[in-house]
Amino acid sequence: MSPDTPDPERPVDDTDRPAPPGASGATPSSSAEPTAVPPPDRPLPPAGFDPANSPPSAAYQSSLEQGADQPPRRMRVAATVLGTALALAVLGAPLGLLWAALAPDTPVLKTAEGAIYAEPQPEQPIAADGWFSVLGLAFGVLAALVLWFVLRRWRGPVGLLAAVLGALAAAPVAWQVGRGVGRATFDRLLDTAPPGQAFSKPADLRAGGVDWLLGVLPVPHGNLLLPAFGAAIMYTLLAGWSRWPSLRPEPEPDPTAFSWALAGTPTPPAAPEPPAPGAAEPPRG
Repeated sequence: MSPDTPDPERPVDDTDRPAPPGASGATPSSSAEPTAVPPPDRPLPPAGFDPANSPPSAAYQSSLEQGADQPPRRMRVAATVLGTALALAVLGAPLGLLWAALAPDTPVLKTAEGAIYAEPQPEQPIAADGWFSVLGLAFGVLAALVLWFVLRRWRGPVGLLAAVLGALAAAPVAWQVGRGVGRATFDRLLDTAPPGQAFSKPADLRAGGVDWLLGVLPVPHGNLLLPAFGAAIMYTLLAGWSRWPSLRPEPEPDPTAFSWALAGTPTPPAAPEPPAPGAAEPPRG
């Protein structure tokens, strides 16, 4: 073709006309900014929305309130556990008096070296250990039962911890109070009685006691652990057999709300009654 007659299929160089979007010679500029498109699941805020002056959402306010309530709740939990443990420790005093009244005294003889058993193999020390074990176990079980019904709000780990610590603190108190009954008379006779005189020694424990860890922390052992053991077992059984998942009494569901016939569901037709005796049979086919 001649230069005067341009090829119709050849694109004419026109600097003023923009290139079509699908043209092969058109390349997007690397400096072009991509258009920000909001995600489909997050709607755009309304017009005039100011985050600085907008009130927080209800969920955010609830999280703030829960965070602010953490320290007071922890203080209440600590006060509940310590108060309960102190109350059970005080109840260890009457437990010790009961043990001293039930456990028999051991007969002894005064010698030049001190007091010895009046019998070769006395049974009274074994009976004293047995009475303390039985009474301590019963004390732990009763303590767990009382705390289960009294501290309904704190049922769970808090109640279990309070029961175990309280029973653990009550055992040494009961031991010291029980063994102190009649101890002054025994010590006086041990110092002033002539050799050969018989008297009795008050109840004491041989299968339990307290060891001092690092000289400052008392650690009970032996049958002094039975009250805490009984409290832990009883409280765990109560929690395991509770019919409420939260371990707290919940309102009973309304039985009428669980009717099988829902609103709008047609009632199935009742079965036809059998014909009365002597009634004529309906005609058959």
